[in-house]
Amino acid sequence: MTKTIGHFIGGKRVEGKSGRFGDIFNPNTGELQAKVALASQAEVRAAVANAKAAQPEWAAKNPQVRARVMMKFLELANAHREELALLISMEHGKTIPDALGDLQRGLEVAEFCTGIPHLLKGDFTDGAGPGIDMYSMRQPIGIAAGITPFNFPAMIPLWKAAPAIACGNAFILKPSERDPSCPMRLAELFLEAGLPPGILNVVNGDKEAVDAVLDDPDVGAVGFVGSTPIAEYVYSRGTSHGKRVQCFGGAKNHMIVMPDADMDKAVDALIGAGYGSAGERCMAISVAVPVGEATADALVAKLIPRVEKLKVGLSTDREADYGPLVTKAHLDKVKSYIDLGVKEGAKLKVDGRGFKMQGYENGFFLGGSLFDNVTKDMRIYKEEIFGPVLSVVRAKTYEEGLTLANDHEYGNGVAIFTRDGDAARDFASRVQVGMIGINVPIPVPLAYHTFGGWKRSAFGDLNQHGPDAVRFYTRTKTVTSRWPSGIKEGAQFSIPTMR
Repeated sequence: MTKTIGHFIGGKRVEGKSGRFGDIFNPNTGELQAKVALASQAEVRAAVANAKAAQPEWAAKNPQVRARVMMKFLELANAHREELALLISMEHGKTIPDALGDLQRGLEVAEFCTGIPHLLKGDFTDGAGPGIDMYSMRQPIGIAAGITPFNFPAMIPLWKAAPAIACGNAFILKPSERDPSCPMRLAELFLEAGLPPGILNVVNGDKEAVDAVLDDPDVGAVGFVGSTPIAEYVYSRGTSHGKRVQCFGGAKNHMIVMPDADMDKAVDALIGAGYGSAGERCMAISVAVPVGEATADALVAKLIPRVEKLKVGLSTDREADYGPLVTKAHLDKVKSYIDLGVKEGAKLKVDGRGFKMQGYENGFFLGGSLFDNVTKDMRIYKEEIFGPVLSVVRAKTYEEGLTLANDHEYGNGVAIFTRDGDAARDFASRVQVGMIGINVPIPVPLAYHTFGGWKRSAFGDLNQHGPDAVRFYTRTKTVTSRWPSGIKEGAQFSIPTMR
């Protein structure tokens, strides 16, 4: 009998009541392994009601108490690392080492949140005026929600939920319906760590659940990660209801390879950043931009054998470079982009479409593919493929390479490989992209900085995690106080000043 996954509401797993279900496949075999309940508007409302009832008492806790819950959660999550990684691997398809990295980057944000007593401190001015003190305080929004993608089933939910909870909010998590098991297990571990029931609710679902979250008047803030069209939709609908919304969308990350770059290190970087996790990362490098024909020829010559030798394996194979894609539909979509690139006239140097895993022919596997002579007018350059496909776009000069990154509609991440400090410094200053790597191919900031792209990669004013997360999940109050001290009183009809 196929396993059924429901929701996590009010501190316990509950069955779905809508009568609608989504399919969860084993990407290694292509077989149906579970059904996930798709929440109705009423079920989302029940989760919000639980959150609303629980939040005031949680918000009233000393921030140090909330920090201790986060500490205990970290202890438990680390003790269950292998279990959580296997849940990710068997539903998403990423390898166990990659799944462990997914979890680790999420736990680092939870670790940052153990410092919430300091992060919530306001400002104080003694003697701002005659007998007047002035101070600010940060208070929680109330109920926040996160709508998270399939490609990081541990990291992104933790990036959203951990800061929100630490700040004193209750949280509604709507994870991807393709791989919901890890988020459900994380919710159980939070409860075991001492988080009160109702503070973290996990509601599985599709567009109906998303719309219910966006329309609910008790949800004050919403965070989203996914494709740009959906990010724009979530941002528009959420803000139209007066919510605070941050949405992170698609990407087309370039890596500029200068003529003076260490070519072997550049190739290593492109192989790892372009093909790791089967390319299903918003920070994957999907465009290599060698500067000069000699640089391009040398780069492509070194890339071809490396791509041909990529070890594609089962998600449980710890020696594999990457595993299967998440679903058959996504596999077909990525293959269609390779077909399109050939039709558009790009040179397919390595073709991964024919790859089959022996004994797992129905799995969602795709070999690595490499295009050369891609041009900026091609759709395979303009659009996010989200698969193990790397495009080489040749630039005649550094300025042309810089312009490619600046002119693209996405501005998530970018990298430059060079030995020239002046070139690197100039690039960091002038490139119109949110996250920049200098000889670092995947420039994901650590938890105490913030993560966020520019242009159509992001909607909203604040980034994820780091100090911006505390700002996003709280509102600032500023208090001006004066206590009677014999100062002559009288009505004041002009705007108050401190002179």
